[in-house]
Amino acid sequence: MAKAAKTAIKKDPKQAAEAKNYSKVIKAVRSPKSGAYTFKEVIVHKDKVKDFLEGK
Repeated sequence: MAKAAKTAIKKDPKQAAEAKNYSKVIKAVRSPKSGAYTFKEVIVHKDKVKDFLEGK
């Protein structure tokens, strides 16, 4: 599936330039009920990564 997405971006240089402004962020969150860790994955704009990690 990832190959198809990369191919689609290569066809349109404008989309490729915009895609570089986003990052996939993975945050480990501890469950209050069981104490186990879960992972929250989000794709955010590169300017808002710190806000996501701080929990804002």
